[in-house]
Amino acid sequence: MGIATWFSAGLVTVSLLFGASAGAAELEKNIMTGGPKGTYIKIGRDIAGLGKACGQTLNVVESAGSLENFSSVRKRKNTQFGIVQSDVLDYLKTFEANDPEIQQAVKGVRIMFPLYNEEVHVLARSDIKTIEGLADKKVAVGVRDSGTFLTATLILDILDVDAQQVEINQDQALTDLKAGKIDAFFYVAGAPAALFDSDKIDGKKFHLLPITQAPLLATYIPARIEANSYPFQKEPVDVVSVKAVLMTFDYDKARNAYHRESCKAVADFSNLIVNNLAQLKESGHPKWKSVDLTAIPPGWKVGVCVKEGLAADYKPACAKAEPANAEGGENDDYLKLLKERLKQ
Repeated sequence: MGIATWFSAGLVTVSLLFGASAGAAELEKNIMTGGPKGTYIKIGRDIAGLGKACGQTLNVVESAGSLENFSSVRKRKNTQFGIVQSDVLDYLKTFEANDPEIQQAVKGVRIMFPLYNEEVHVLARSDIKTIEGLADKKVAVGVRDSGTFLTATLILDILDVDAQQVEINQDQALTDLKAGKIDAFFYVAGAPAALFDSDKIDGKKFHLLPITQAPLLATYIPARIEANSYPFQKEPVDVVSVKAVLMTFDYDKARNAYHRESCKAVADFSNLIVNNLAQLKESGHPKWKSVDLTAIPPGWKVGVCVKEGLAADYKPACAKAEPANAEGGENDDYLKLLKERLKQ
């Protein structure tokens, strides 16, 4: 089955399951992230921490990754947020015009904020030197609902590398690589990724492959995994990366109580992220330091509820004292720039 056929088939089942609100109780709010050792889940926990300081609960949900997260923003009840790779968005835009199923699947899904670049890691046996060297080798490409699966498949297709693709998650892939059951595996995650932060990976047996092939640069962003990012990696490795993007849904406040409360939740967390970005950069995952909330992927709309939360007089609903927001100066300038970018 081709990528387009499989992706369309997977998304055709997407449907809205929105129902009524549970009255005065706090609305259940969820953010779809990734595996327990990935970067998405740490970013999700940082965002949930902003809510906790405000008296709001945001559940951080493990998932297979980007593809599941994208569809969950539409079909999974009480799921207002999901982190998705930008090449998934590029893929959808490429096929949307001529594919009614994809048109339906993306309907109502909106950008909340762009986040950071996440590097494409390919851990391989040390005798394999290039991506092209993966031909005829057993290569783990992630599970089907993951962004890693889409990225790995696209990269191998673009470079016309005919590898024996194995669909397993990254934890199992690392185990199988050490056991000699596979020869390499892909993992898309913001460096440093916890999966590789182990002294049990032998740097003499395994290494990260460079990914610098020109045909990939039409889709991916050049990046570098710096030396000593991981215990086994002593030299810098040039690779490619994709943008991680926080997605949401365009809730219609006139529809029902659930939509109203979910829109309020999106507005609240939009406000909290923008006004506490400096705090996230200082004490959150290291990837927050590279976040530029104005770098919105072309062709995608920002949700109306997101814009509502960025109004100058907007106040998030806080059961406790609000987190200490940055005041004046640089934050005011940044918020002004962001609002101008959202109007384009």
